[in-house]
Amino acid sequence: MTTESADYRNVRIPGFWEETPLEAIDRQQWETLCDGCGKCCLFKVEDPTTAQVFYTNVACRLFEQQTCRCTAYSRRSELVPDCVTLTPETLSDPSWLPATCAYRLIAEDQALPSWHPLISGTQDTVVSSGNSVC
Repeated sequence: MTTESADYRNVRIPGFWEETPLEAIDRQQWETLCDGCGKCCLFKVEDPTTAQVFYTNVACRLFEQQTCRCTAYSRRSELVPDCVTLTPETLSDPSWLPATCAYRLIAEDQALPSWHPLISGTQDTVVSSGNSVC
């Protein structure tokens, strides 16, 4: 009698972001899409001729460089009226977001990078890969 065993180590299970449209994911899932890079907290300048977006090295006053997080996340839009709260609607044109941003990548039907915490399993890979402003 022989028994066959399957090797499941190479079986990839799709993540929720691959199976669920942005409009349908829940709040917790939405928040886990953010890799915490801090790039969206940097001031940006758009070239009016080319529409190319350039990131400055100046961050929002609520940005905490040591943690790479907003110090008043739940009140950010109230305290900083120019702060854009990401929603599926604001992602109709995600070109102003960093090219590595999970929200933008998913909106453009692209895969998350290997360093994203949902893929790597750790927040450390965002910094170690050079994709964090911290």
